[in-house]
Amino acid sequence: MLAIRNISKSFTQRGLVLDNLSFDVNEADLIAIMGPSGSGKTTLMNIIGLLDKPDNGEITFKGASIAKFNDDESAVYRNRNIGFVFQDHLLLPYLTVSENILLPLLAARYSSDELAKREQHINKLMEKTGISDLAGKYPFQISGGEAQRVALVRALANNPSILLADEPTGSLDAKNADILGELLLEMNREYGITLILATHSVDLAKKMSRRLRLKEGKLIV
Repeated sequence: MLAIRNISKSFTQRGLVLDNLSFDVNEADLIAIMGPSGSGKTTLMNIIGLLDKPDNGEITFKGASIAKFNDDESAVYRNRNIGFVFQDHLLLPYLTVSENILLPLLAARYSSDELAKREQHINKLMEKTGISDLAGKYPFQISGGEAQRVALVRALANNPSILLADEPTGSLDAKNADILGELLLEMNREYGITLILATHSVDLAKKMSRRLRLKEGKLIV
């Protein structure tokens, strides 16, 4: 599904962060990317999600080159194919839980029929993740674990092919981290979503079928 070929990335202050990385991602893969802070995990995730561009190298998605997409093309690619979950839930404080989740649909310009299908899909996801009764609440009225579940449903609103999760359990206690980890696996099993996550958590990484490690800009399989 996704092919990363000879990707490198440098920053003025940090120097070389990613050094000639190559790997493949198959449909419904469960991949953990591990490594110490500053090893380039977030940079790699941002490049895969076209939030950042590599200095060189190639990225193909379902056979089509995407590394040189312009900003508009990148935005369309992300909206159609990528869901993001970050360590901080990034919910908008002035919107309700339901409104936060529906945000990705606004940019997609669906027909009324397709929009109704998406909303039905979202309602099902909210039930599965146990947040249906939070729909009318605001982010400050819910717990951190609940907020991350809201962020997960928002990331899945457009039924993406790939879910990128950057330290998704990093701000959670052990119980909520375990709950979110199990929900990620359930989404993979039920919907066939490819999951790529960056994590320091050995417990979460063990639940993935593939574990890759970044060290000094190199990828260790």
